[in-house]
Amino acid sequence: MQVREAMTKGVRVARPDAPVLELARRMRDEDIGSIPVAENDKLIGMVTDRDIVTRGVAELADLSGIRARDVMSPKVLYCFDDESVTDVLANMREQQVRRLPVVNRDKRLVGVVSIGDLSQIETRSAGKALQGISRPLH
Repeated sequence: MQVREAMTKGVRVARPDAPVLELARRMRDEDIGSIPVAENDKLIGMVTDRDIVTRGVAELADLSGIRARDVMSPKVLYCFDDESVTDVLANMREQQVRRLPVVNRDKRLVGVVSIGDLSQIETRSAGKALQGISRPLH
């Protein structure tokens, strides 16, 4: 099975100058844990709920002037929509990530896929991936 069959479609991106408070509210309202950041039609980062906490709340007293670019993870890991679920789960395990933007072969964002999405299809591989994702780095 291919990732396109499990991914969440219709993903909206944020601008790098989007206020972090706006992103946090969007995450709350849409019940999501990350938002891709794009500039000039190109993915340049991801803001996760963890990024907001560790790079925003934990380090700064006032979040009112903080923007997506200030807290985002600039290294964008992604997968292709035609990749197999098994291969993407193995990649998630290796990279220790729980979600990935999904792009087509023209590298246009077409969705986001999470370990939860993939676990609905491939439970055994998802379990192995989750064990790898959850292992301590040290």
